[in-house]
Amino acid sequence: MILFFSGGSALRTVSRILMNFTYNSIHIITPFDSGGSSAALRKAFAMPAVGDIRNRLMALADPEFKGNIAVMDLFSHRLPSDQPQGQLLRTVMDLVQGIHPLVQAVPESSRRIICRHLHLFLQSMPQDFDLAGASIGNLVLAAGYLENKRNMDAVISLYTELAAVRGTVRPVVQGNYHLGAYLADGQRVVGQHLLTGKQTAQILSPITSLFLTSDPDGNAPSQVRADPQVVDCISRADLICYPMGSFFTSLLANLLPQGVGAGIEQAKCPKVFVPNTYHDPECPGMSLQDQVQFLIHLARENPGGQGLNFILVDICLDRYPGSVDATALRSLGVEVVAAPLVTRQSDPAIDPHCLVQALLALITG
Repeated sequence: MILFFSGGSALRTVSRILMNFTYNSIHIITPFDSGGSSAALRKAFAMPAVGDIRNRLMALADPEFKGNIAVMDLFSHRLPSDQPQGQLLRTVMDLVQGIHPLVQAVPESSRRIICRHLHLFLQSMPQDFDLAGASIGNLVLAAGYLENKRNMDAVISLYTELAAVRGTVRPVVQGNYHLGAYLADGQRVVGQHLLTGKQTAQILSPITSLFLTSDPDGNAPSQVRADPQVVDCISRADLICYPMGSFFTSLLANLLPQGVGAGIEQAKCPKVFVPNTYHDPECPGMSLQDQVQFLIHLARENPGGQGLNFILVDICLDRYPGSVDATALRSLGVEVVAAPLVTRQSDPAIDPHCLVQALLALITG
């Protein structure tokens, strides 16, 4: 059982390949996205972000299961961002009524559930809600969340069964929280989208610490506990992977809730960090060793706990910021494992096939 801490899209292809080897992977997701269409849903319904949850569910959906390609196409469809609200509303109503081609292709049993949730969304949607650029899958999951009395696990379980999802997907927390960071230059930034360098300008000063808050305007940090079921999953893992992706917002944000570190400490398994092989805009001025030290600090509940055993790097060590100092990393309790991770076709990114093979080797070796 491989457990991944990852909130973004970097693991989408890895997840699909992993299904060829196991249906028993676990994906702990950060529900803190605060940009794009997720921001509109969060503001309207005071809810966690569902975009990354939807993304991972569809990545793990069995494409051989009857009707799943149509479900995946529907859930990944975004409404145009350049159409008037009235036209967008008519499109959603066509989906609700089952006359839109995207929903007509979905098997009837699944179509009934999806259309019911889209109808509920229209009933619940504030009059000033902007549908431009909205993901249909996000609207469906948001409505399911509301229908299930704000229980995210319940709606995830429903669509896990509906789409024959070959793995377990869980948000690290159930509540509605936002990610914040302190920067080395003294700035306090609240909002995941302000840290990624994707929708706004890249941060220029290194992040020194992270926090969660229930206040989107960024008042006092909140004491947040992880979902107990998530902690239990972590403690029973056969391998814990801290994968590539946005280092702070997709990976480390998962480690902030209380209980996560304790679950990692209890897990008697390899714990491996797979750093990015290209520039991460969230990490200005950070060396690879800086990242490892940051990860070690957050991946434990107690000062003596060990949350990281291995760092898996490509055999071309020049891909990483700063030197890959095996002696210095060993002094931190971390062994360097080098493997051919980047191929000619994937360069500069990690080849997902190579990564899956390397992770499986860590379990069996």
